[in-house]
Amino acid sequence: MSQPETPIGQAPNAWRSIQAIVFASWLNVLLIFIPISWAINFALPDNHTLIFVLTFLAIIPLAKLLAFATDELSLRVGQTLAGLLNATLGNAVELIVSIIALAKCQLTIVQSSLVGSVLSNLLLVLGMCFFAGGLRFSEQGFGQSAVQLNSSLLTISVIAVLLPGAFHMALQGSAEYNELSTDYAILKTSHGVAIILLFIYASYLVFQLFSHKALYDDDNEDVQQTKGYDGENPFRLRRKHKRKNNITGEQYVLSPSSTHDVGVATTSSSTHPEVAIRDVEPGGHSAGKSQAEQPLMSVVVCLWLLVIVTVLVAVTAEFLVDSIDGLTESGAISKEFVGVILLPIVGNAAEHVTAVTVSVKDKLTLSLGVAVGSSIQIALFVIPFIVTLGWIMGKPLTLLFDPLESIVMFLAVITVNYVVQDGKSNWLEGMILMCLYLILAVTFWYYPGTTGIFPEC
Repeated sequence: MSQPETPIGQAPNAWRSIQAIVFASWLNVLLIFIPISWAINFALPDNHTLIFVLTFLAIIPLAKLLAFATDELSLRVGQTLAGLLNATLGNAVELIVSIIALAKCQLTIVQSSLVGSVLSNLLLVLGMCFFAGGLRFSEQGFGQSAVQLNSSLLTISVIAVLLPGAFHMALQGSAEYNELSTDYAILKTSHGVAIILLFIYASYLVFQLFSHKALYDDDNEDVQQTKGYDGENPFRLRRKHKRKNNITGEQYVLSPSSTHDVGVATTSSSTHPEVAIRDVEPGGHSAGKSQAEQPLMSVVVCLWLLVIVTVLVAVTAEFLVDSIDGLTESGAISKEFVGVILLPIVGNAAEHVTAVTVSVKDKLTLSLGVAVGSSIQIALFVIPFIVTLGWIMGKPLTLLFDPLESIVMFLAVITVNYVVQDGKSNWLEGMILMCLYLILAVTFWYYPGTTGIFPEC
């Protein structure tokens, strides 16, 4: 469990490790916004729009570095322990932002940002993966059984979100309706349901990491075969990448040490960007090229990077949350749009790019792990964990979400379930999912949100 399946090469020294961090991603150029956003927050505290934009840009590269450090640690342990590590650190940015918003009693932001993360991964990211892969392949196949199981888990989470709303509506029409007693009953119901959802997530980890690991492998017999276009590809993208794809296309084999990213992909998405790049880009480390996996950082530097990035995310996220009220008070933009559409981009931008990149390389199982797996972790772990944490902190956070958010989440899960049920994808299915996300973005731009959902903090 604690031993890596592939031999690990000698760890680089501290200087080499720091170089690897600096050149880990082009997104590191956005790190300049960290000191700028902090300075603006103290120098111009009333300029909420500018603070929001700068802190928004500053958190994106921090999320990428957090993923990079987590992946480097995962290389040094076995597949099972790597899965647990990914499950713990995956979606860390979303979790930190939610905890800070919860502490400040920004309950609307907490709920809408978590729903937005699910919608972003299920519709935008998955749609982009299907569309980008469909430009090169007529049909791309993936493991049908694993995806259907994931759809069932998402459906369970949606039911848990819809039930408190039905509870509230059923009591509203009764003669004995009392707002205080109803709010108390919904709060207690949410606490009980949250504990059950956490138990389901723990069971899912056991299923995926121990009893049914093979179900999530790329070479599983349940995976549908990818088909190219008959004759000439109607999209010019194929000509541009034809030579490159002979090296990095569907014939490229994932390294054994990175198989946990396929098996654990549905558990976490945060650690996949670096692994995906290592697996699909020319010159990366793989089993086909080397028997030993060469780490890019030492363990000490990895741990320090995790600590430093977590602190930077926490401080920057606090400034971000503080600026939301000032940003939305003019009425030009609503809290619902900020939470559902804008905030999910903060923690997901880096992995969005990776998911699309590997889908073009015919690694759709990994793409599905990034998109659907992240949604499962948000729905079955982060949401009930935040509700339970609110219970401990004395905050009245419930599973009674905004009615429109609940309905939209339900429709998104149903749509994705229909799209993936045949185990194949094409570019039109991706276009459908992306267009649905754009429809939701337009809707939430004009949606003012509801008031009076939560009791006073």
